[in-house]
Amino acid sequence: MFVVLQKSVRYFVRSRNALMYGTTMLLKEEAVATLKQFDIGEKFSYLPALPKASVLIPLFVRAGQLHTLLTLRSKELRTSAGEVCFPGGKKDPSDQDDVETALREAQEEIGLPPDHVEVVCTLFPVISKQRGLLVSPVVGFIEETFNPTPNPSEVSAVFAVPLDFFIREKDHYATSGVAGVIGTLHSFYFRDPASGTQYHIWGLTAMLATLVAALALKKKPEFDVGFDFVDPLIFFKKLLHKKLSKL
Repeated sequence: MFVVLQKSVRYFVRSRNALMYGTTMLLKEEAVATLKQFDIGEKFSYLPALPKASVLIPLFVRAGQLHTLLTLRSKELRTSAGEVCFPGGKKDPSDQDDVETALREAQEEIGLPPDHVEVVCTLFPVISKQRGLLVSPVVGFIEETFNPTPNPSEVSAVFAVPLDFFIREKDHYATSGVAGVIGTLHSFYFRDPASGTQYHIWGLTAMLATLVAALALKKKPEFDVGFDFVDPLIFFKKLLHKKLSKL
């Protein structure tokens, strides 16, 4: 009787694990297929030469949900100190392209090996008004088991956020008429259940997180974002050109 019970438990565990693995792979495959449709390719190759930067938007599946990783920048940094950002930074002369910049910076900041990232796409470039940089968002999948090792000179904390957090109204705040900001400034307050710390996610980081969430989940945000999430290219082109005209 005991042996039969053991076999039943093992069968249940194997079946549950197989179901969870299948769900994880399905979520990932659907997100990858959707996001690849928005890869910019050479669509913005006509842009003038500007100082460039890239960020990595790392995605993974945990407990049946898509998540992303964010960092809290060190308060000792000269720019954006103490702000929540995706891993990333300025392009080095040795970087071959935007993807290499994003992967190199992620390795330097949180210890993420480049060969542990499945690069999916590069999304629409945006202007960081604060630093005058042309920023390329690179989206990639990482393993859920990745354990960040933050570089203390650059990063104070690393935390995970469910992607659908960025399309819900509950913790979203919108501000209009902010100096230097074209359109609405979006922000979120997220309390990390692992540490209890509350993070303020705003500006460019909030916009990129909302964009990726809307695209990957194929869901319209519960608040007005100003772009058509089914085909956001036109909106981001107009936004980019407006900001370029003010440089």
